[in-house]
Parts: sequence; C-alpha cells; structure tokens
Amino acid sequence: MARAMSTSMRTLKSEAPAVANASASQKRDLVAEQVDRIGNPAPVSIVSDAPNSLHQRTVRIYQPAKPATSSGKAGTKDWRVDFDILQGSGRWESPLMGWASTADHQQALSMKFDSAEDAIHFCEKQGWDFFVQEPNKARIPPKSYATNFKYSPEKLRLYQTK
Repeated sequence: MARAMSTSMRTLKSEAPAVANASASQKRDLVAEQVDRIGNPAPVSIVSDAPNSLHQRTVRIYQPAKPATSSGKAGTKDWRVDFDILQGSGRWESPLMGWASTADHQQALSMKFDSAEDAIHFCEKQGWDFFVQEPNKARIPPKSYATNFKYSPEKLRLYQTK
C-alpha cells in the first residue's frame, strides 16, 4: 500500500522555482552567518528539556592549582566549570563505610575548556549565572648559588655538623 505524497511534493515543486530565483539574485554570506552564530550566543534553554533548577544554579569558572603532592603542573593549563554545592541538597553519610553521598547529581559534574573565553561562552549559551575565579600565580623568587656566600652585615650563619 503506497501513501499519497502528492500534496507535499506539489508544494515542494511549486516552491522550488521561487527558492532558485531568490538564491540566484541574493547570495548568502555563510562565513558572516557562522561568525554571527558564534558571536551571539542563543539560549539553549529554548530547545533543552533541562529542569528550571539547572538554570538557576551558579557555576564557577576556574583554573585548577598544582597538586601539593607532586611537583608537576599537569592539568593546570585548562579551565574548568563546576556547579556550586546547594545547601539543602540531601547530603548524607553512609554509616557502614563512612562515605559522604548526595542527591545532587550536578555537584559531581565538571567540564574542561581550553580557555576562559570558551567556558564563558558556553555558560552564556546555556543561560547559567557564572563567576570567574582568577588563578593565583606562584611567585618564585630568583635564586642563585652565589647568594649563599654573599656578605650581609647581619648575624653570620654558622652551621655546625657535629
């Protein structure tokens, strides 16, 4: 049994010459349209089926610090986005293992971005309230071996080995 699609085909055929004539007389600037789409974020909440509680949460954009237990700086170049902890989020502790649990599924969500601008653009597009926490840069004073023997008028440093 075949479905009759003549009405939809008829409308497509009747609109096809009008579209062809319009495209011939006016060319689209696809690059400008793409730049406009990237530059002006449209809210995703229009098509998203996310609950309203997600859109009312505040997110933090930050650059993680170097771990204190290692000297490497791996994972500190990217920027992260994570959700703040809600006060009444149903937190509890397991009496058997002592693990802390929560009913807040967004608390464990963390996203990585290459730059702060990318993270800001993403949060604007999602319609989230956000704040950017600037990283604290480590100040490493210049050191040299010669300063160990430099004269200073203060008390002499005497090290005894025995």
